[in-house]
Amino acid sequence: MPVRPSATIIAALAIAILPTVASAQAAPRFVPSGRGTSEITVAMPEGTPDSVTPPKIRVDHGQPHLRGRTLHTDSLVPFDKVWRTGANATTTLTTDLALMIGGVKLPAGRYALLTIPSAGTWKLIIQKDAGEMAGAYDAAADLARVDLVRRELATPVESLSMWLIPSTKPGVLGGELRLVWGNTELSTPFTAVR
Repeated sequence: MPVRPSATIIAALAIAILPTVASAQAAPRFVPSGRGTSEITVAMPEGTPDSVTPPKIRVDHGQPHLRGRTLHTDSLVPFDKVWRTGANATTTLTTDLALMIGGVKLPAGRYALLTIPSAGTWKLIIQKDAGEMAGAYDAAADLARVDLVRRELATPVESLSMWLIPSTKPGVLGGELRLVWGNTELSTPFTAVR
């Protein structure tokens, strides 16, 4: 006599399989915010050990978009509260050289960057790198807070962008860290420390 599966077993299998089938049939989609990266390479003199693999400085950030939203709101970029400065994963600064940023010396390494937006002066928070995922803010990890120079832009910028802009002055090994989004541009100088 053939064994017939019970209705309970059939129902349990159907419940277990349906979510898998439904998710397998879901349409692919883009992640709402991509990543933005700015990297500069230091051209070292020929024959020096660093000329083979020259040192680099890199900033990597999640790149949210306005999409018709107002920039300064509690849900997007709140005033006077710590903001992760980007979307999704932590914004990071990685440097192969010791740097001076806004008067603060940082050894070579990897750092997390956050900001405190304000109607007045914004602050850049530099922290020991806490890993890839943005979590709860921990003030104990702060290494420094640097005032950012703020400028209003006439034309809004749709997507958050950060750049490392090298100086073109002869003999100056430095430049500017710049952040723009909406009608706001923020910057602070950096120099390599030898």
